[in-house]
Amino acid sequence: MEHDNPPVAPGLEFTLRLARAQATLVRRLDQVLGGYHGISFGDFMLLHYLSRAPGGRLRRVDLAERQGLTASGVTRTLLPLEKIGLVERQQDPRDARVAYAAITPTGRELLDNAVVVAEQISRDLLRSCPPAQLSEMSTALGLIAGMNASNS
Repeated sequence: MEHDNPPVAPGLEFTLRLARAQATLVRRLDQVLGGYHGISFGDFMLLHYLSRAPGGRLRRVDLAERQGLTASGVTRTLLPLEKIGLVERQQDPRDARVAYAAITPTGRELLDNAVVVAEQISRDLLRSCPPAQLSEMSTALGLIAGMNASNS
């Protein structure tokens, strides 16, 4: 006897496909960025967010929000990057309780080189998606993530 599966609601179908696509993208980017530059895709994203922030720095809590991490999670991610000189810790001169993560010149140089690789991998993985559809999906994903242009 054949088992008929009930239809999957469109929202759930999208969520399941999104999760699978995200896992595929991260796995491929981790592999290539790790091989060429010794960083993970998570490290790349962190450097990207810092490089786009005013002064190349963000409060750790803001960086955690952009990364979708907890404050302790972003601290664990930053430690190895600080040790190899890609990121540095900065204190707010007006408030000692506020700590910033800042991209270093070395981090910016590595990011500039890694962007070329990440763009190529992204282009390769998304080659069959029409540009207009990519733009629409990007907007939809930004809405889901609560993003705006200033924190992308």
